[in-house]
Amino acid sequence: MNAMNVMPLTVVAIATPVAVGAALWLAGGEDGARGAARRGVLAVDRVVTGAAMIGACAAMAIATGAGFWQVVARFVLDSPAAWSEALVRTALIWMCFLGLAGTLRVGALVSIDVAHRYSRGAVRRAVEAAALAANLSLMGVLFWFGWIMAERVQFQEMAGLEVSMSWGYAAIPVGAAFAMLGAFAHMLDRRAEELDNAV
Repeated sequence: MNAMNVMPLTVVAIATPVAVGAALWLAGGEDGARGAARRGVLAVDRVVTGAAMIGACAAMAIATGAGFWQVVARFVLDSPAAWSEALVRTALIWMCFLGLAGTLRVGALVSIDVAHRYSRGAVRRAVEAAALAANLSLMGVLFWFGWIMAERVQFQEMAGLEVSMSWGYAAIPVGAAFAMLGAFAHMLDRRAEELDNAV
């Protein structure tokens, strides 16, 4: 393994337990400085995750509109647009990565239904901490290597759109950053609608 890969993995391996420990500490109390910090994190999460979800919905609308135009241009006007396919692809990538924040916020991505449902107390907290650690580790790796990829392709252009390919790859680190906050906030204020509605 070369140094370029070792350093980010080492940072993620150190930062993940620190973040999980902070989440466990913040989740443990409602009063004093701990409660104020918890409320602050959740307030930031409401704004940031809400913005990410608005961005994901906007990206879906752009992808739908561009896809519709492609169908009209190709089959009605018999003159396909060169830009629409690339825009649909880029918008769908942004939609997925921005939507990841909302998915993690409601606990729908890594959902350990059976283990969570049948555990209590410290065991349940350990299951939640393990899910948070898995999410943060994955998002940390995505953030780091997504950033590197976005930098590498900055001088390449997307065919059809004639903009830097970095705009497409930037969805990876941006979405991962939003998703880390969503996962962290889920640990502090658990929302598990899919568990409540499960049979």
